Amino acid sequence: MQRLGPTSHNFHSQRLRLHYADWGNPDAPPLILLHGGRDHARSWDWTAEKLRKNWHVIAPDLRGHGDSEWVSDGNYDMTPFVYDLAQLIHQRDLAPVTIVAHSLGGNIALRYTGLYPDTVRQLVAIEGLGPSPAMQAERDKDGAIGRLKNWIESKRNAAGRQHKRYPTFEDALKRMAEANEHLNEEYVHHLTVHAVSQNEDGSYSWKFDPHVNVWGGVDIAQQDIEALWGAITCPTLLVYGEDSWASNPAKDGRIVHFNDARVESFSGAGHWVHHDRFDDFVTLLDDFLKQD
Repeated sequence: MQRLGPTSHNFHSQRLRLHYADWGNPDAPPLILLHGGRDHARSWDWTAEKLRKNWHVIAPDLRGHGDSEWVSDGNYDMTPFVYDLAQLIHQRDLAPVTIVAHSLGGNIALRYTGLYPDTVRQLVAIEGLGPSPAMQAERDKDGAIGRLKNWIESKRNAAGRQHKRYPTFEDALKRMAEANEHLNEEYVHHLTVHAVSQNEDGSYSWKFDPHVNVWGGVDIAQQDIEALWGAITCPTLLVYGEDSWASNPAKDGRIVHFNDARVESFSGAGHWVHHDRFDDFVTLLDDFLKQD
């Protein structure tokens, strides 16, 4: 008998209607799967299928992504993302919760866990620490004023761009494959199905707001972010792909800011480790979660 997929639900945060997929099993311990930028909740489907027997799996669409609403002003700063996660956990009474998060989602989850360490049992962040120390140093050369001016210019450019339209679904599929060279055909098709919506003229566009491509102009200081990492008390697993652009914290020194964290890296994997090395990732994840 074929198993049913998740059910769709909504909650509200800062007047936005935000969507999440619920994989059932409500009597089991809660586990949140948090996706990355320009992604969506259904990219976790394979992982959710492996976890749903022992966990109550919830996968939200971040604001401006998937089936969640876009913000009216096009500003996607980190603080509202963290607030949304806090609201989901608070409104659905999920604490203490386990969180598995990727990229932008990992950044959000790490900050939330530092703010509310008693509400998280275990945390897995896949390439979620943000810019490497080298990248951060390069950005810092512009200073706060330079970064703000760059942000204004980036926002102006984003406002002037039309939402990309693909004449056919196959065109969108091709773009997804080009952007994710490690993914097999099954993954590419599934991710694209849930990543696009059809326009009135029959063309297809990505569901995410084009403005999510512009990183917020103002953020808390790097030393404060590191202080949040240091405030995390739960067991933490940081996962990296050896073929990714992201910098491994065990090599760049950022691991020193954590109290109870370890780093695992995968060869033959890019930024999407949980897709590129799915079986090995799930085995690692299962072993880590059993340690609680």
